[in-house]
Parts: sequence; C-alpha cells; structure tokens
Amino acid sequence: MIRYDYVKTRREDIQPYSQRAMGLAMAFMKLYTRVNVLLYRCSGGRLMGRFMGRYDICLVTFTGVRSGRRRDVALIHLPYGEKGEKKLLVASQGGRDVHPVWYRSIKAHPEIEIQFRGERRAYRARQADADEKRALWPHLLSIYPAFDEYQARTDRDIPVFVCEPC
Repeated sequence: MIRYDYVKTRREDIQPYSQRAMGLAMAFMKLYTRVNVLLYRCSGGRLMGRFMGRYDICLVTFTGVRSGRRRDVALIHLPYGEKGEKKLLVASQGGRDVHPVWYRSIKAHPEIEIQFRGERRAYRARQADADEKRALWPHLLSIYPAFDEYQARTDRDIPVFVCEPC
C-alpha cells in the first residue's frame, strides 16, 4: 500500500467500494455527465453548474486520443493563481485504480478549452510533478476535500494538471 505524506486520510479508515456499487455508480455517472454537459453548455452554466449542490463545475473540452474528435467532460472547477486565471484538473475518478478516460487524451493533446459559467477560454495543460502536486494539495482540498479520500483509496498516483491560458 502506497502512502503519500501529504494525504491525511488513511485507507484503513475508509469503507471500501463494492464491485457492484462501483459498476452502478460508473454507469450512472456516464449518463449524468452527458446530461450535465448538455444542460450546462446550453444554459451557460446556469443549469447543473454545481456538483452535489456545493461545488462549482466547469466543462473541459479536449481532443480524444484515439478518435481525434472533440469531447466534453464536466469536472469540479478548480481555479488557481492570483486571480484564478489558471485552472487545475484532477484525474481522481473517485479513487478508482484506473485513470479516467479523459486523462490519456489530455496527456496526448494538452490544448484544451475550459468553460466556467458563460466564459470559455483556451488553455494548455501539463501534468504536475510529484513536488508540485504536494504543494498544490492543500489548495485542492480547500475547494474539494474529498480528493484526500480519493488518493487514500488507491495506490495510483492521482494526476493533477495545471492549465495555463493560451
């Protein structure tokens, strides 16, 4: 079991996901994300702009690694920098042992667009190295505390992307 010194949650303190529950959750999230993306885009973020009623959402548009087609995913909005001009993306997938599908695509094609509410902007994403991720961790948890539990659940080093405006 891998432990990261900056993760405060201990795996022993977390209730494990059952395979059945995980399968149902993934199917639900796939459908939910499609609806979320459609309503968010059409309403300029006024509809379905928050996850669990608390956490702002943004839409990330990227190029699929295999298809070459533009794809959208709704993720927690993680502004960063002096005026929030940079954005962070966390490939957590709820602490599953595999990367989300969009991870490989953004690694291969780092030119992305992020829409937050009515504003859409081009960014270039790069994966943070281990030291940078450690430094970013408190900021990430200040926005979405569940990331700590997600990292504790898995031996996978959950990737964090730093996105800078183009």
